[in-house]
Amino acid sequence: MLRITDAIAIEDWELTEQFVRASGPGGQNVNKVSTAVELRFEADRSPNLPEPVKRRLRRLAGRRWTADGAIVIRAEETRSQARNRELARARLAELVRAAAVAPRRRIATRPTAGSVRRRLEAKAGRGAVKALRGRVEPDE
Repeated sequence: MLRITDAIAIEDWELTEQFVRASGPGGQNVNKVSTAVELRFEADRSPNLPEPVKRRLRRLAGRRWTADGAIVIRAEETRSQARNRELARARLAELVRAAAVAPRRRIATRPTAGSVRRRLEAKAGRGAVKALRGRVEPDE
Protein backbone atom coordinates (compact mmCIF):
# COMPACT_ATOMS: atom_id res chain seq x y z
CA MET A 1 0.00 0.00 0.00
CA LEU A 2 1.24 3.46 -0.96
CA ARG A 3 0.01 6.07 1.54
CA ILE A 4 -0.43 9.52 -0.03
CA THR A 5 -2.33 11.50 2.60
CA ASP A 6 -4.36 10.58 5.67
CA ALA A 7 -7.44 10.12 3.49
CA ILE A 8 -5.86 8.71 0.30
CA ALA A 9 -3.95 5.46 -0.02
CA ILE A 10 -3.24 3.49 -3.19
CA GLU A 11 -3.60 -0.27 -2.95
CA ASP A 12 -0.94 -2.55 -4.43
CA TRP A 13 -3.39 -4.11 -6.92
CA GLU A 14 -3.86 -0.67 -8.54
CA LEU A 15 -0.15 -0.45 -9.40
CA THR A 16 1.66 -2.50 -12.02
CA GLU A 17 5.40 -2.30 -12.51
CA GLN A 18 7.31 -3.33 -15.58
CA PHE A 19 11.09 -3.39 -15.70
CA VAL A 20 12.63 -2.40 -19.02
CA ARG A 21 16.08 -1.57 -20.26
CA ALA A 22 17.17 1.98 -19.58
CA SER A 23 18.39 4.29 -22.34
CA GLY A 24 21.56 6.34 -22.34
CA PRO A 25 25.12 5.63 -21.20
CA GLY A 26 26.00 2.75 -18.92
CA GLY A 27 28.19 0.42 -20.93
CA GLN A 28 27.41 -3.28 -20.87
CA ASN A 29 25.16 -2.83 -17.84
CA VAL A 30 22.57 -0.89 -19.86
CA ASN A 31 22.47 -3.64 -22.51
CA LYS A 32 22.08 -6.53 -20.09
CA VAL A 33 20.05 -5.40 -17.08
CA SER A 34 16.47 -4.13 -17.04
CA THR A 35 16.81 -1.42 -14.40
CA ALA A 36 14.34 1.17 -15.67
CA VAL A 37 10.88 1.03 -14.13
CA GLU A 38 7.53 1.81 -15.77
CA LEU A 39 4.97 2.30 -13.01
CA ARG A 40 1.35 2.18 -14.16
CA PHE A 41 -1.45 3.42 -11.93
CA GLU A 42 -5.07 2.91 -13.03
CA ALA A 43 -6.17 6.31 -11.76
CA ASP A 44 -9.51 6.52 -13.54
CA ARG A 45 -10.72 3.22 -12.06
CA SER A 46 -9.28 3.77 -8.59
CA PRO A 47 -11.93 3.58 -5.85
CA ASN A 48 -9.58 5.38 -3.42
CA LEU A 49 -9.48 8.68 -5.32
CA PRO A 50 -12.40 11.14 -5.09
CA GLU A 51 -13.71 12.45 -8.42
CA PRO A 52 -12.36 16.04 -8.02
CA VAL A 53 -8.89 14.64 -7.28
CA LYS A 54 -9.09 12.49 -10.44
CA ARG A 55 -9.96 15.55 -12.54
CA ARG A 56 -7.05 17.58 -11.13
CA LEU A 57 -4.74 14.58 -11.49
CA ARG A 58 -5.64 14.22 -15.16
CA ARG A 59 -4.73 17.87 -15.75
CA LEU A 60 -1.49 17.64 -13.76
CA ALA A 61 -0.36 14.35 -15.33
CA GLY A 62 -0.38 15.75 -18.87
CA ARG A 63 1.27 13.34 -21.32
CA ARG A 64 1.66 10.70 -18.63
CA TRP A 65 -2.14 10.17 -18.63
CA THR A 66 -3.07 7.43 -21.14
CA ALA A 67 -6.24 7.12 -23.20
CA ASP A 68 -7.57 4.37 -20.92
CA GLY A 69 -7.20 6.52 -17.79
CA ALA A 70 -3.90 5.28 -16.39
CA ILE A 71 -0.83 7.21 -15.33
CA VAL A 72 2.51 5.87 -16.57
CA ILE A 73 5.64 7.05 -14.76
CA ARG A 74 9.08 6.01 -15.99
CA ALA A 75 12.17 6.13 -13.77
CA GLU A 76 15.63 5.27 -15.10
CA GLU A 77 17.96 7.61 -13.22
CA THR A 78 19.96 5.06 -11.25
CA ARG A 79 21.56 1.71 -12.06
CA SER A 80 19.62 0.09 -9.24
CA GLN A 81 16.23 -1.42 -10.02
CA ALA A 82 15.07 -1.03 -6.43
CA ARG A 83 16.08 2.65 -6.30
CA ASN A 84 14.31 3.38 -9.61
CA ARG A 85 11.22 1.65 -8.21
CA GLU A 86 11.31 3.90 -5.12
CA LEU A 87 11.77 7.00 -7.30
CA ALA A 88 8.78 6.09 -9.49
CA ARG A 89 6.56 5.48 -6.45
CA ALA A 90 7.71 8.77 -4.88
CA ARG A 91 6.91 10.66 -8.09
CA LEU A 92 3.45 9.12 -8.25
CA ALA A 93 2.82 9.98 -4.60
CA GLU A 94 3.93 13.59 -5.19
CA LEU A 95 1.66 13.89 -8.24
CA VAL A 96 -1.38 12.57 -6.37
CA ARG A 97 -0.52 14.74 -3.34
CA ALA A 98 -0.47 17.82 -5.58
CA ALA A 99 -3.84 16.84 -7.09
CA ALA A 100 -5.35 16.31 -3.64
CA VAL A 101 -4.88 19.99 -2.77
CA ALA A 102 -7.92 21.94 -3.91
CA PRO A 103 -7.00 25.28 -5.49
CA ARG A 104 -8.11 28.32 -3.54
CA ARG A 105 -10.88 30.35 -5.12
CA ARG A 106 -9.81 33.76 -6.34
CA ILE A 107 -11.50 36.64 -4.57
CA ALA A 108 -12.27 39.47 -6.96
CA THR A 109 -10.85 42.78 -5.73
CA ARG A 110 -11.18 46.35 -6.95
CA PRO A 111 -8.24 48.64 -7.67
CA THR A 112 -7.65 51.38 -5.11
CA ALA A 113 -8.66 54.95 -5.91
CA GLY A 114 -4.99 56.00 -5.88
CA SER A 115 -3.96 53.32 -8.37
CA VAL A 116 -6.82 54.29 -10.73
CA ARG A 117 -5.82 57.98 -10.49
CA ARG A 118 -2.13 57.20 -11.14
CA ARG A 119 -3.03 55.00 -14.11
CA LEU A 120 -5.22 57.69 -15.68
CA GLU A 121 -2.56 60.37 -15.12
CA ALA A 122 0.06 58.16 -16.76
CA LYS A 123 -2.26 57.53 -19.74
CA ALA A 124 -2.90 61.27 -20.12
CA GLY A 125 0.84 61.94 -19.95
CA ARG A 126 1.61 59.35 -22.62
CA GLY A 127 -1.19 60.75 -24.80
CA ALA A 128 0.24 64.27 -24.49
CA VAL A 129 3.72 63.05 -25.47
CA LYS A 130 2.32 61.27 -28.54
CA ALA A 131 0.23 64.32 -29.50
CA LEU A 132 3.42 66.42 -29.58
CA ARG A 133 5.03 63.99 -32.04
CA GLY A 134 2.95 65.29 -34.96
CA ARG A 135 4.15 67.11 -38.07
CA VAL A 136 5.74 70.47 -37.32
CA GLU A 137 4.29 73.41 -39.31
CA PRO A 138 6.90 75.87 -40.62
CA ASP A 139 6.68 79.42 -39.20
CA GLU A 140 5.93 82.19 -41.73
